[in-house]
Amino acid sequence: MKKFLALLLAAVMALGLAGTALAEGNAFVSWYTFGDVYLTSVRTALDAAFEAQGINVTDKDSNGIQQTQIDDINTALVTGTDALVINLVDSGAIGTAQNLMDVARAQDKPAVFFNRAVSTDDAEASELFLGYDKTAFIGTNFEDAGKLEGQMIGEYLVANYDAVDLNGDGVISYVMFKGDEANQEAIARTKYAQEVADELLTAAGKPALKFYDDANTNKYLVDLNGTWSNVASFEYLQTILAQYNEANGNMVELVICNNDDMAIGAINALTQAGYNTGDEGAKVIPVFGVDAVDAAKELIGEGRMTGTVLQDAVGMANAVAQITSNLINGVDKFEGLAENVVIVDDWFVQIPYAPYTGE
Repeated sequence: MKKFLALLLAAVMALGLAGTALAEGNAFVSWYTFGDVYLTSVRTALDAAFEAQGINVTDKDSNGIQQTQIDDINTALVTGTDALVINLVDSGAIGTAQNLMDVARAQDKPAVFFNRAVSTDDAEASELFLGYDKTAFIGTNFEDAGKLEGQMIGEYLVANYDAVDLNGDGVISYVMFKGDEANQEAIARTKYAQEVADELLTAAGKPALKFYDDANTNKYLVDLNGTWSNVASFEYLQTILAQYNEANGNMVELVICNNDDMAIGAINALTQAGYNTGDEGAKVIPVFGVDAVDAAKELIGEGRMTGTVLQDAVGMANAVAQITSNLINGVDKFEGLAENVVIVDDWFVQIPYAPYTGE
């Protein structure tokens, strides 16, 4: 871990963040959960980025409970902090975000939100953030991950159609693991991963994807606990494979996941059924995810996972730390950000995605 932190600090230095004036103070970072695999990467990178900025940081786990987060933030304001950094528990809960911003404004404290959207409506979110000058949201363009995932899926299927079509019926049967039902990123990824893949398939003269279960009109499965977990995807796919398999001539031939943790759970279920083992000659059901966490990269390197979309944990952490530092220092909040970020309407900082297939 020390070696990893040293590398992260080196990355921060390379981006020039440590060359700016160091803030003196502290930040309270409230996390939706410590259990999220991608957010664990962000947390490690953010601690390093804050250290490079000279800011003391207190990380607090809300354990997926919104009231816990509210209570923790109120306590932090009472006991003293120079800035609030908030990974909102209830994604899309504009009222909760408004209340948290109000308590920060009442004490003239910066309130920097990141990763989990405060609303499913950008106009509504814009009104919230533009109403207070000591705030910003650091996230992504929600549509991009789904579009990149769909592009990877479509290109892979066009190039490998006959091998993927295990039952030879000319149609690729798929399952989609959505994650959190109300999460804006999950909604966009679900929509565009399938739509873009279908566009590429039909342009190549192939049929559109077919959801494995005709009775499921949603054409996706949801983690009922809202945690995007490998447990949910493992249990779902384990149950699915008992009915939809090669012996029955209706095998699920493609797995699309809205994050890598669910992809890992799906691969574990496939491996248990004899697929995606990494052994020479073993059949591989293509599995795609989002985040490019280290475990997913390893699976791709082993040939057990096909592709993922890089959600830049270090880039997000650096932007959060830089903006928080700027607000503590009283300078322009977007000063010193990396050149590749996109600033939308003076409140929304977007960290770009990139495809990852290990090539």
